[in-house]
Order: sequence, then structure tokens, then C-alpha cells
Amino acid sequence: MDRPVVFKDTAKVPMNRHHIFVKKQTSDLNIVVPFLGVEISISMDRPTEIGGELLVGFLIQHSSTLEAIDCRMVRKLACGLVLIACGLILLKKTDGGVVLIFRTNYSDVNVGITYVGTAVAKGAVCLDGSPPAYHLDKGFGAGRNKWLVHHEGGGWCSNMSTCLSRKDTRLGSSKKMEKLLPFIGILSSQRKFNPDFYNWNRVLVRYCDGASFTGDVEEVDPDTNLHFRGSRVFVAVMEELLAKGMKTAQDALLTGCSAGGLTVTLHCDQFRALLPRATKVKCVTDAAYFVNVKDISGARHIETYYNDVVKTHGSANNLPPSCTSKRKPGLCFFQQNMAKLVETPLFVVNSAYDSWQIPNVLAPDTADPDGRWHDCKFNLTKCSTDQLKTIQDFRLMFLDALKELGSSSSRGIFIDSCYEHDQITVQETWLSDDSPALDGTKLAKAVGDWYNDKYPFQKIDDCSYPCKNCPSFKHTL
Repeated sequence: MDRPVVFKDTAKVPMNRHHIFVKKQTSDLNIVVPFLGVEISISMDRPTEIGGELLVGFLIQHSSTLEAIDCRMVRKLACGLVLIACGLILLKKTDGGVVLIFRTNYSDVNVGITYVGTAVAKGAVCLDGSPPAYHLDKGFGAGRNKWLVHHEGGGWCSNMSTCLSRKDTRLGSSKKMEKLLPFIGILSSQRKFNPDFYNWNRVLVRYCDGASFTGDVEEVDPDTNLHFRGSRVFVAVMEELLAKGMKTAQDALLTGCSAGGLTVTLHCDQFRALLPRATKVKCVTDAAYFVNVKDISGARHIETYYNDVVKTHGSANNLPPSCTSKRKPGLCFFQQNMAKLVETPLFVVNSAYDSWQIPNVLAPDTADPDGRWHDCKFNLTKCSTDQLKTIQDFRLMFLDALKELGSSSSRGIFIDSCYEHDQITVQETWLSDDSPALDGTKLAKAVGDWYNDKYPFQKIDDCSYPCKNCPSFKHTL
């Protein structure tokens, strides 16, 4: 790892590398990420809500000695945007605001943003009416005519209030999006970190509609200025990529995580139809196998929530008819109902202990008004025996729902037992020394071999928590 560099004047911090710095080492810790334009205060010993993103605090022992801190525990939970991806942070207790700078080793390039200006005239806009956007790192060598299109995640908004709260953030406006992003995991341009796709044209599509690119409401309320046009955004972005060379692609892979993973499942066959028959097309959905189960209060919170998302965004007419002809549109957001209907080869990546589903599907705040689950759902080592039993039961329900995927040889499956959400765009879980492995195969190799028709990978970890093949930091969010 690179040695930390000390800057006493933060204005002199270089902006063209993947630097972060740490300051204000008091009861709270400020982490500053210059290349994202982000400064976040996190508590040392409790989860902290910052701008809608949950960041988990971690313990730093105050001393005058150099400390090594595992920074993999500190990430934005929104998939596709890893706040800190590194090995260790080296921190030193200092006076006078001295800051320590380090560079990550996983990405050697920041990829700039591209706005789809032509989309505005088509009404294909983000929640606030701004143009959609993406980041493109062009392919090279043998990958020059191959395309990987990744959809980032970031949850959903289910009513006017929650959509208004997103409208002025990067999840609702391209005006608020980071101009430069590092590409790591399946987006990395380094062969050692991404052996099968490193030299492809790699695209990160920014998420700004709040409904996995399914909405389409023509009317815009002048009081809110909310635009529900996600379905149009998907088409507009794809049209621009086709014009930039994807229309003659030899290979194409549509990927996504969380809400972006749901985007993949809902649009996989549509993506296939946009490309020539001669193009090899497959899809990978990560951290998006959301299951329709009751929460700890006995209510079907997540089903109600998805019904509200579909109603608010006018999504029903843009969901695959193969699903909506058989069930209520909101139920098509559940992959146990939708994934089996996808005709294009599909690879499902998920944890049986999904660290978004346990806090938000199994134990949402509405089902836990006394906060009895608060500590447990953010750190499994703090769960009681009864809570762990409930979580183990959730795993069994998840695995039962997974059976709906079917047994087609075109399906890929990688289900581990780590407390994780988003694995293909996190280098530690995609491909690193301590990445989770199933039958000795790490995720990057499993997906690569499946795409290249070397091996029809379908593995489910039979380990129940805690599992030795998970990195130690995977007990917490």
C-alpha cells in the first residue's frame, strides 16, 4: 500500500488521484473524499445517518502511535459508489488539523461523467428534470468491441415526500452527481483485479429516477417539479451507447447492483433486443434478489413498499408483460417472481444474509419502534440468540425463494453467506486475497467462466452464520 502523505494545508490536496484524508480526531471523525467532493462525519461507536446514506462508525483507539484501521468497514451502502476501497488506513493522532492522505491501490483512473443532453427533449430526465448521465471508460486491445454496462443502485422512492427528498441529491439529479468516479471490481481496468472484463468498454449508468428505470408519468406537478420518467431514461442512455459503438458489439454484459440489479432483471430481455442477433448478450444481477417475506411484526412491509413505488412512478405499463399478466405489478419487483421469466442468460449474485434486506425487509424501523433490533441488524455479533434464530429463518426463506429461479443451465448462481450487499463492484468481494469463495472459486472467476461458457457456475454456500470463508469485516454493514 502507498505510504500516507501528510498535508497541513487541505487546499493543496491533489484532486486527480484516489485520495481521502482524515481530520478532527475527537469524539467524531471526519472523512473527506476530495475527488467525490464529499466530507462525512461519522460517529466512532454508532451508525450515523448522513444525507440518506447509512455509514457505520468504527472504533479508533486514541493514542500517539500509528494505528492501522480496516477501512473496508466504511462504505456508502448505495451500490456502485464505494466511498472507500482500500487495504488499510494508516492514522496518527495529530494536532493542529494535520491530515493524512493515502491512495487506494484498486483503481488507477477516475472516469469522468457524460450527460445525455439529447434526452431532455424526449422527456427522459431525472427526478428534478436534469439530463441522465453515465461514466464510460473505453475498451482497448481485444476488448475494444465488447461492452459492459453497469447500473448503480440506491434504493427507491415510494411517494411524493420521499421522492422530494431525493430530488436534490445525486439519486435524483445529475447536477448533484460526482463528476469523477473510480472504477473498481467488475469495472476495473486492471487485469489483476478484473481478469475477464478489464479491457472492455465499461459503463456506469447513474441512477436518478428512484424506480429502477421503470416509471413514465407524462404530467409534472408544478408544485413539486418531480419527473417520473425512468423508463425513458433507460432507453435514452442505451440509444446513446449504441450510437457510440455498442450497436456493433461482439459481446455485451448488462450488470447492476441492488436497485440497479433489479433494473437488470426488468430490462435484460429489452437490452438483448437492442443488440444484433450475432452479439453475445448476458446479464448479471447483484444484491437484488429481494424476497417477499413478513417482517418481525408480521406485516409484509416490503410488498406494500414496492406497490407504492409502482403506483407513484406509473411503472405498471413498463414492467414485463410476462410478469404483470400473472400478478399485481408491484410483485414483479421481487426476483422470485420475475427472474425465472427472463429469457436472456442471467447470473444471480447475492448473500443469503443480505445486509440490506435484514435491516429493511426483515427488521425495518416501522416494525421495531422500540429499537430492539437496532444494534443487531447493523452488526450481527450484537444479536441475541433469539434474533440470530430469526435471521437464520430469514436465510431459509431466502433460499426457498431462490428455488423459483429454476434450474436452466443458462442461469448462473453465486450465493454466499457473508453479511454483504453489493459484491461485484466491491474489490474485496469481487477479487482480492480474502474474497469469499464457493468450492474454491471466487466471484470474479465464477462470473467470467460463466460468461465465457467455460463452466455453468451454480453454487450456494451451505454454511450458516458465522462462516469462516467470509472476511472478518463482513459481520457488519
